[in-house]
Amino acid sequence: MVTMKEVAALAGVSTTTVSHVINETRAVAASTRERVLKAIEETGYTGDAIARSLVTGGTRSLGLAVSLVSHPYFAELIAAIEGEATRAGYSLVLIDTRGEVESEQAAVRMLRSRRVDGVLLTPTSSSAALPELRRLGVPTVLVDRLTVARDVDQVGPENVQATSALVRHLADLGHRRIGMVTGTPGLATTDERVLGYRLGLGRAGIAWDEELVADALDPLLGRVTGVVVGGHQPLVDVLRTARARGVRIGADLALVTYDEVEWAELVDPPLTTAAQPVEEIGRTAVRLLLARITDPDRPPETRRLAPALVHRRSCGCA
Repeated sequence: MVTMKEVAALAGVSTTTVSHVINETRAVAASTRERVLKAIEETGYTGDAIARSLVTGGTRSLGLAVSLVSHPYFAELIAAIEGEATRAGYSLVLIDTRGEVESEQAAVRMLRSRRVDGVLLTPTSSSAALPELRRLGVPTVLVDRLTVARDVDQVGPENVQATSALVRHLADLGHRRIGMVTGTPGLATTDERVLGYRLGLGRAGIAWDEELVADALDPLLGRVTGVVVGGHQPLVDVLRTARARGVRIGADLALVTYDEVEWAELVDPPLTTAAQPVEEIGRTAVRLLLARITDPDRPPETRRLAPALVHRRSCGCA
């Protein structure tokens, strides 16, 4: 196997210079850089994917910076993304941002150092890494958490109309005091689902009451007959609180939730959900990114994929 030392000897430079060219850790004269690249090409140096990328123009890898990789939704999303990337002949480099601004920025810089051909990002509430990705011209697709920006490709679930439909379902069952337990504050998905909740109330002719929107079930007990839950984690908290308080879901309290969970049919009563098309979101994200890599000047696209109402018994229906 060809070594970096052999590349350095052929180019007439030190191994340190070869490393600087590969990793861009220090400015190198254009003529020297050219000699190093030529030496990499002539020797077929394959000890480093980064070195190959300097010659071929790509590593055939995509970066995915995502928060909460242990979350069932994101685990399914990652699987869909990896499957689509593999089918297209790309490997996937995965980094967990933990939903934190500093970790997101560090994750994106790590992916850049790996010279991935493009980045898939589930942004934090501030989308802190996006300006840097724009400035550097890195092909980027935002996944799941969309922004109001129209100069970047993005794909995620449709949140507003889907949440509105959940509210309308409860209203059609006769509920007039409908509360909402929200997801993580500050995220685009949370804001959009709260907007959908409010829209659903308006469509049902029910007055908006901001005191019926909370991040936990306890403040709503005794004040509402139905509740819309904004996602997986708040759903777990709601069910735990209901059990602790002796509240019978489907009888004492009608419940509908955004986001399907794999155990939705295993609880009693089974849960009525808005099931996101997770696999299609993942596949679409990869396709958009590959299209951006192929044609950097194509117009940006925003794709919203609609969830499907999965009707079970937690809403109080027989």
